[in-house]
Amino acid sequence: MYAVIEQGGKQYKVAEGDCINIELAKTDPDAATIELEKVLFVNDGENIKIGTPYLEGAKVVASFKTTAQEAVVKGKKLYPMHFRRRKHSRRRIGHRQKYLQVTIDKIEA
Repeated sequence: MYAVIEQGGKQYKVAEGDCINIELAKTDPDAATIELEKVLFVNDGENIKIGTPYLEGAKVVASFKTTAQEAVVKGKKLYPMHFRRRKHSRRRIGHRQKYLQVTIDKIEA
């Protein structure tokens, strides 16, 4: 069984037991789980359910390692560059995105 969910403007294909990094969301610092309710698609092997745009009553329950505060991980460091040719103008900026690392526990459709 797998599902396609939307979180933070991105879509993820998830199955039970998967460990994924999703966009940072506001959660209670002591929370142990998070419910993702924007489910676009569910396939349970026999039946396929497609939402328009989301499925009513469907949700994906995901858990953190220990707490939401400790589940925040940092992504790869990126260096965007601004450059103007023939002007001797360059600017390099560093950026490192933060993500929530979650494990998918249950898909309810």
